[in-house]
Amino acid sequence: MNLTSIVGRFLLSRQRELERHFTDGEQLQRQVLDRLLAQGANTEYGRKYDFSRVHSYDDFAKLIPQATYEELAPWIDRMRHGEKNVLWPELVTWYAKSSGTTNDKSKFIPVTREGLKRIHYRGSIDAMAYYLQNNPKSRMFDGKSLILGGSHQPNYNVAHSLVGDLSAILIENINPVAGLLRVPKKKTALMSDFEAKREQIARETIHQNVTNLSGVPSWMMSVLVRVLELSGANTLDEVWPNLEVFFHGGIAFTPYRHQYEQIIRSPQMRYMETYNASEGFFGLQNDFADTSMMLMLDYDVFYEFIPLDSPTPEVVPLWGVETNKNYAMMITTSCGLWRYMIGDTVMFTQKNPYKFIITGRTKYFINAFGEELIMDNAERGLAYACEKTGAEVREYTAAPVFMDEHAHCRHQWLIEFAREPKDLDEFARLLDDHLQELNSDYEAKRSHSVTLQPLEIVKARADLFNDWLKAHHKLGGQHKIPRLSNSRKHIDELLKMNAMQPSAE
Repeated sequence: MNLTSIVGRFLLSRQRELERHFTDGEQLQRQVLDRLLAQGANTEYGRKYDFSRVHSYDDFAKLIPQATYEELAPWIDRMRHGEKNVLWPELVTWYAKSSGTTNDKSKFIPVTREGLKRIHYRGSIDAMAYYLQNNPKSRMFDGKSLILGGSHQPNYNVAHSLVGDLSAILIENINPVAGLLRVPKKKTALMSDFEAKREQIARETIHQNVTNLSGVPSWMMSVLVRVLELSGANTLDEVWPNLEVFFHGGIAFTPYRHQYEQIIRSPQMRYMETYNASEGFFGLQNDFADTSMMLMLDYDVFYEFIPLDSPTPEVVPLWGVETNKNYAMMITTSCGLWRYMIGDTVMFTQKNPYKFIITGRTKYFINAFGEELIMDNAERGLAYACEKTGAEVREYTAAPVFMDEHAHCRHQWLIEFAREPKDLDEFARLLDDHLQELNSDYEAKRSHSVTLQPLEIVKARADLFNDWLKAHHKLGGQHKIPRLSNSRKHIDELLKMNAMQPSAE
């Protein structure tokens, strides 16, 4: 019996447990809330908001305030300085550092022992459970997992306390047995210099039997391209003939899918989306034919949702959501996040089971002129224009160009192409037209070009976005390009760099 079969048998009981997501969603979530409140009652936060008086969801929503990161930051900073039982009943020594995708200020998300076990690692286990359920002929555990990680550094001067990318925290705390099945070496995986790490990863893994990949699509593609360069192969099938699945997350996969399909030609290759963030592991694609994800309901995460299309939005628990509505997501977790506004927006495609798609971020959109363009629109619009023109988009960002003296305004897109369209004007027209089909507000503002003029595309030079990330010390790890913004801060920086020649190494 091969190792994959043994692991598959071990996961059978969990696969049966996951069936409750189809029938018992509300019950699972109520149980999670009760458990979190019981554990949080004796923390300083729990005493301040009198968790002992919470006997129902209505009590919870009434007594405990909604919180942004800025509002929890003073509590978290005390924890980082070594205080116990502040937001969670323990001394927390790990903090996931997130740049935040909408501003330059770093966020430090507590990662507790319970959070590691009952959120992050459970998500990884369930990803395997769903994958093997859908692919019973898999041999993924008979080879190695190529897992990209970030780096970490000391947390203030507190002994044995560290801050870093969530991926680095997971690698540091992984079960030693599981660690035997992954590449590269731990020392390499935790290197802080991404360019040096990319080179070392490629050299360490090129002769390994890699069967599966895990990471952010953009950074993984950079590593895979280097593997091809070193090997001289045309496709990864020649390097790793048993490669069968990529567990991806962090950013939308749509702009990268065609690039992956170009370098991985094997018909057995599968792509499985995961929704994992510094704050927790929330969703998994459980069906290759359905791009929506299952919301994972029995982890240490209690979900609430705020409708974005309501003038007087009322927060609802999971059992109060409706399909095809855009919601901002709020979470309560065993990492000490209480009614925390995560900043992501989602839309449910069905209930029982609760399946959803990520539509963007609450601060990650363009609404300078009432057009309410969200990331989901942008990703689908780009995919359509690429399909029609044969182009491939590597990276992009977009922002408004505000009204001039003629009351003309438009959206400006800065795009780095992996494969350029033959006619950039046609690409722009196709993108603009499809955005109007996807978004009635955008269509109304574009009507007869009275309010909003046709969008503009500026072609970015090669590696512009990587150079920008490097200049901001954000190359590699889980850092992301700001895709859409109401501000021109990021795009103006990028345009200035685009006009300059890249510096010689």
